[in-house]
Amino acid sequence: MRLASYAAVSVALVLIAAKLVAWLLTGSVALLSSLVDSVLDGFASIVAFVAIRQALTPADKEHRFGHGKAEPIAALGQAAFIVGSALFLSVEAVRRLWSPQPVAQQEIGIAVMVFSILLTLALVAFQRHVIRRTGSLVVSADSLHYKGDLLINLSIIASLVLTGWFDFPLADPVFALGIALYLIWNARGIGGEALDMLMDRELPDEERRSILVMARDHPGVLGVHDLRTRAAGPDRFIQMHLELDGTTSLAKAHAIADAVEAKIEAAFPGADVIVHQDPHGIPDAPRDNPPAPAGT
Repeated sequence: MRLASYAAVSVALVLIAAKLVAWLLTGSVALLSSLVDSVLDGFASIVAFVAIRQALTPADKEHRFGHGKAEPIAALGQAAFIVGSALFLSVEAVRRLWSPQPVAQQEIGIAVMVFSILLTLALVAFQRHVIRRTGSLVVSADSLHYKGDLLINLSIIASLVLTGWFDFPLADPVFALGIALYLIWNARGIGGEALDMLMDRELPDEERRSILVMARDHPGVLGVHDLRTRAAGPDRFIQMHLELDGTTSLAKAHAIADAVEAKIEAAFPGADVIVHQDPHGIPDAPRDNPPAPAGT
C-alpha cells in the first residue's frame, strides 16, 4: 500500500509538469481539463499517502479498533475535492462554448497525452496488484482516478485532432464538459463507498454467507446467530454467537470457538473475529442472518 502511494504521487507530479507545459503551448481547454484532473490525482494521491500511513498504524489504548477509518475519511475528502474541481472545469468549458478559441501546436498536446497514457497504464497495473493483495479502499479510489485518466487522455487526443485538423473548435469545450461530468460521476461512487464504511455498513452478503457456512461447518456448532460485520479501511471486524450443546464443557466450548475463529481468520486474513458461545435452543436468540446456501 505504501509503495502504491509513492508510485501514484510520483506519476501525478510528472504528469502535472508535462501537461502544464502542453497547455501553455496549446491553450486547449480540454488539455486544461486533463491538467486539472492530474492536479486532482496529485492531491488525492498525497491524501492517500497520509491516510495509508495512518490506517496502517497499529491499534493503541486510545484506538482499540485501530486507525482504519482514516481511509474512508480520506476518500470522502477526495470525492468532495473532485466535485469542486469538476464544477470549475464545467464553468470554463461553458465559457469556451460561447466563445470558442483556436488550439495551437496540437502535435505537442497529442504527444503529451500518449506519454500520459503509457505512464498511467503502468501505474494502474501496479495498483490493481496492490488492491488484490490488500483490498484497500483508498488505493482503489486513487486507482479509479487514473483509470478515468486513460479515457480522458484518449478523449483529449480526439479533441485535439478534431479541433486542429478538422477545424471543429467546439470539440475542445464539449470534450472538457464531458470529462467534468465523468469526474462528478466517479466522485459519487467514491463518496458512497466511503460513507458506507464510515457508517459501519455490513460486509457484502456473499462474504457474510461464507462466514456463516464456515461457522456451521464445525460439527460442534448447532446454530449461528447475531452475525455482525463491518470494515474500517484494511481492517474487518466479525462478531457472532455460536449455539452449542448446553451440556458442553467450558473447555470444549472454548476449543470449538477457537477452531471457528481460526477458520474465518484464514479466509479473511487480518480480520478481528470475536465469537460468543450460547446454549442451543435459547428462545429469544435473534435469527436475523441470511441463511447459508442449500446443501451446507
